[in-house]
Amino acid sequence: MTKSFFFILRVALAWLLALFLLAIVLDSIPIIGDITPVFLIGCIVLALVITGAFSHLRRVRLIAGDIDRATLSNRQRRQIEIPLEAGEAFDLLDAAIRDLPRTEEVESARDSLQVRAKVQRPEPYGRSVFGQLNPANWFGSLRNQILATVTPGNGTGSVTLICEPESGAWSDWFRVDDGTNLENAEAITRAITRRIGEHRRNEQRASAQTATEKELTVARLSLLQAQVEPHFLYNTLASAQVLTRGNPAQADEMLGHLIAYLRHSLPSAEDSLSTLGDELERARAYLEILKIRMGARLGLQIDVPEPLRPTPLPPMMLQTLVENAIKHGLEPKPGGGTVWILARRDGDAIAVTVADDGQGFGSETAGTGIGLKNVRERLNLLYGSDASLAVVANVPAGVAATITVPAVVPAVTTDRSGHAEDATA
Repeated sequence: MTKSFFFILRVALAWLLALFLLAIVLDSIPIIGDITPVFLIGCIVLALVITGAFSHLRRVRLIAGDIDRATLSNRQRRQIEIPLEAGEAFDLLDAAIRDLPRTEEVESARDSLQVRAKVQRPEPYGRSVFGQLNPANWFGSLRNQILATVTPGNGTGSVTLICEPESGAWSDWFRVDDGTNLENAEAITRAITRRIGEHRRNEQRASAQTATEKELTVARLSLLQAQVEPHFLYNTLASAQVLTRGNPAQADEMLGHLIAYLRHSLPSAEDSLSTLGDELERARAYLEILKIRMGARLGLQIDVPEPLRPTPLPPMMLQTLVENAIKHGLEPKPGGGTVWILARRDGDAIAVTVADDGQGFGSETAGTGIGLKNVRERLNLLYGSDASLAVVANVPAGVAATITVPAVVPAVTTDRSGHAEDATA
């Protein structure tokens, strides 16, 4: 109540002083004569001013719910922290100001992170019956203006928002804005809050979609690991059974390779990533078994430098490429051929290649591509654009498939269920 009284008193005293000075000036002019009409006009003006100040006070109370010096002021300042990078914060701020009703003459400077705008002031109580006789219309423009700047922070943007009348600060002593700048400041703040919420919801939806894709990929991997190629297992055991009758030593060798293969094929509950060395041992055991079965039709050459063996590699990827080389390249070829497994470091990337000199592209034994598609999806989920799979024709015959992964371990951990999770999320 005290704040309201002093606010109205301040405006009334400003006008009273102005009218008093005017009366003194007019009284000093001989040709004016009686200044009684001037006094009466002054009383009417003072009454209109006090009425307008009281209306402003009541409207501010309706908008803000309470009144204090800050809400009663014609000039509003807000400091808004936006948890987004400065460029994103600026785009959000610019959109919020442009959506404000009656906005015009918007000047947006993205390099300096600054927005200026003019806003036509509404007439909350309709057009005044006094028109230009209303004292509130005696001091220039009735438009409001907005100045907003974004200050970059550590991954955030701090917005300084100023909403004020277009006229100079001195006019605040004589007229009020009917709470229109308070409305503008609150509206822009609400718009920013709403847009931040929408941005967060979009991020959550994208994160949920990515998590679902990861779970699906992990589920496919778990199924792949659990299957352990039933036909391969059956054929290997059948071959070992036959060898035990005529060549026990070779049967024992085959079973040793099978044990090594199975040991490296069991899913790990501790790590979501294997290593190039472990995957190479799995592939070697698989190929050694096939060499016993295929004899001279299968050759194997491995060139993987020892320092590259600890390189993190998603499990079963190398095995998928090796199986493709055998099934679609060498097994259908009457004379068989050779499988090469190579690894090289190129800057911050490791390239692992599985090549063969088998049937090549376009053969009748070409697969459906599901295995390679699964490899690409897993690489994308684990490394994004930092990893790739390239499949090209080998020279003079066959196919070469190359997985390229970063030399740095991706920030991935596993939960107790074995599902991959991004440790940086």
